[in-house]
Amino acid sequence: MSACEPHAHGSRKAGVVIASTRAAAGLYNDETGPVILDWLKEHGFDTFPTMVVPDGEPVGAALRALLTQEPAVVITSGGTGLSPDDKTPEMTLPLLDREIPGIMEGIRRAGAAKTPMAMLSRGHAGAAGKTFIINLPGSPKGVMDGLAVLDPVIGHLCEQLEGNHGH
Repeated sequence: MSACEPHAHGSRKAGVVIASTRAAAGLYNDETGPVILDWLKEHGFDTFPTMVVPDGEPVGAALRALLTQEPAVVITSGGTGLSPDDKTPEMTLPLLDREIPGIMEGIRRAGAAKTPMAMLSRGHAGAAGKTFIINLPGSPKGVMDGLAVLDPVIGHLCEQLEGNHGH
């Protein structure tokens, strides 16, 4: 069974990992997870339950666990800034077989048009086998901006990772 199943055989699966030490501790309500889940459902994905984990190594563990389920897409939110515990990009990069830098360039360009702080996001986008993984910022606004950039390409991206080149 391929990670990004064609629609004929059921819908594609997607996972969400929220990197937030405060949300994982219950001190803060995760606001980005619901935004991402809504977007995924709108795009026809079946979603696994959102994983809210502390910043750092738990993010890597959550990503590795999700990859065993062979989802088409994994979206992370948070942990992409410059504070010492922002390690989501470091947890993501070793899992990627191929980076897709144009996606992050597009997201940073779109974000920088609204706030210069978008340039500080260190997220990655790429493929781990047939799974597309992307690191989005930890703010609902940053997430919405990132998802808007993904909107026109997500279907084609999954098809390419599945090996379907418009046949």
